[in-house]
Amino acid sequence: MALQNSNSCQYIFSDVQQTDLPLIHGHEVSCEFPGNPIIQAVDHVNFGIQKGEITAIIGESGSGKTSLLKLIYGLLEPSTGEVRFNGWLVPTRKDKLIPGHDAMKLVSQGFDDLNLYAKVWDNVASQLSNTNIELKVSKTQEILEKLKIDQLAAKRIADLSGGEKQRVAICRALINNPEVLLMDEPFNQVDAAFRDELQQDIQKIVSDTGLTVIMVSHDPAEVLAMADFLIVMKDGKITDQGKPLQLYNKPDHPYTARLLSKSNIVSPEQAKLLGLPATQAQNIAIKQEHITIKAENDGKFWIKEIRFRGFYNELVLGNNELTLHMIQYPLEPIKKNTKVKIFISGFHPFPTT
Repeated sequence: MALQNSNSCQYIFSDVQQTDLPLIHGHEVSCEFPGNPIIQAVDHVNFGIQKGEITAIIGESGSGKTSLLKLIYGLLEPSTGEVRFNGWLVPTRKDKLIPGHDAMKLVSQGFDDLNLYAKVWDNVASQLSNTNIELKVSKTQEILEKLKIDQLAAKRIADLSGGEKQRVAICRALINNPEVLLMDEPFNQVDAAFRDELQQDIQKIVSDTGLTVIMVSHDPAEVLAMADFLIVMKDGKITDQGKPLQLYNKPDHPYTARLLSKSNIVSPEQAKLLGLPATQAQNIAIKQEHITIKAENDGKFWIKEIRFRGFYNELVLGNNELTLHMIQYPLEPIKKNTKVKIFISGFHPFPTT
């Protein structure tokens, strides 16, 4: 349910609602931290986040993704530009005593708001008032079941695994039915065996309720499997944004290709060595899975390294002017320094800037 106008702008009385915007809209948003030199955490970014979707902000450490999440929530004040929710400015520390937007809930990496020595049930139920005890009990039970931790209700938080604590933190965030759930690296402490299950649970909640989710991640596998929309950040800037399939296959920036698909980025000169057609591209991305080889005694390239990755090998190959990484699947016996011929089945050129 959308916020009423009086609630949305109650901290910024001079604001005027802007219509025809996405649910969350950022225009020329920057964020600076004092220092010598000044740290530009977020640098003049523009973005739109749609209602009822899972949006992932992805980038390497220090790219500005967590700062952008805090700007969206109102924990940080933009140095330039503005962030709007439902067309209204998001209030920040200067606008309200307790920062954070009333329609949003944030789940941080450290589970700072959990009471370690209280039971799971009490941690979740404490978010509801005591005016209707019957409703409080039923809602608490419902959300614990939805996140599959009702069997942990009597356990202390201190006795839980990282993944179990994450589920409790998400329960606390969701029990009052926020419009937006913000998650900072939500699966960092979740064992691989339970990660997929938790991701599916969140996807089902989004599907069932229309919840909007914004998550920060550095893991391509996580966001490609889960997100409806990606915002890719590097050095405080947004380098790419779009649907996961679009950015995986046709990114606008080499950084996105390396981040999402571990693509090899080669120059036009290196592309010629591989026999690729001449293009006006600045650089060319070649996915690891688009490379195959054939052992040949007079091959111009050779195997530099063989890295066992479980069900596949990662082969490092090339010559003195070029190094490529490829996936070898199915596994076949091959030795280091074997001379090979390289075949490229697909590549993506980037336009000259």
